[in-house]
Amino acid sequence: MKTLSLRVVTLIVLVLALGIAAGAQAATVIKVGATPVPHAEILEFIKPLLQAEGIELDIVEFTDYVLPNLALADGELDANYFQHVPYLETFSEDHRLDLTVLVGVHVEPMGLYSRRVSDLADLPAGAAVAIPNDVTNGGRALLLLEAAGLIGLDPAAGIAATVFDVVDNPRGLRFRELEAPLLPRALDDVDAAVINTNYALEAGLVPLRDALAIEGAASPYVNVVAVRTGDENNPALVKLAEALTRPEVREFILETYEGAVVPVF
Repeated sequence: MKTLSLRVVTLIVLVLALGIAAGAQAATVIKVGATPVPHAEILEFIKPLLQAEGIELDIVEFTDYVLPNLALADGELDANYFQHVPYLETFSEDHRLDLTVLVGVHVEPMGLYSRRVSDLADLPAGAAVAIPNDVTNGGRALLLLEAAGLIGLDPAAGIAATVFDVVDNPRGLRFRELEAPLLPRALDDVDAAVINTNYALEAGLVPLRDALAIEGAASPYVNVVAVRTGDENNPALVKLAEALTRPEVREFILETYEGAVVPVF
């Protein structure tokens, strides 16, 4: 009888141990690609929020704007968080990818920076101005230069404007088109550069302090979490979207980036 009881107790202990082990393995892992600043930093902030929901967040950092979407489409990632809507739409169309928006999180106002002048009025005639060489960010940069009164664009070009759509250039600005990550380093070689805020922050620039011109908070270029079409209702990804739009995340963004990153929720 004692032997039977011992076996029962042993069996119960074994079942409990297996149950605990199974529970420990039950955490859902989601892999999200992001550029380092501010996207990966924001994701790091929500890690504990997701852990409380039984979700482990694996953040994969990228330093370019091409690989994150390709990796997502290939199934290497569950989501990515680095881009605005026009870029996602254009890239997906150009590369025939079936990606969609999960949630909008913030806007990063693009700015015009210079190490040679401290005021827009001092930008010389014939100044060399670097802008991103991809269609969406290049068009966005040109729209910023137009809003700053430096150039005029063909109205028909819209957000897809290129340097060939510049119809008024009173200062004779000369444009240099470079890959977006290279723009901060180009500041030593040009008179000014239009730089995405994430790369400006990585380079130690403070947009509200250092930019000669900057987009307003009403910018349509909302940074989003993207997923493969059909995954929008994946429970783990829904929790990711919920975590990213919680009040404490809004406060983190406002306090950390001091207006250089603006929440949209």
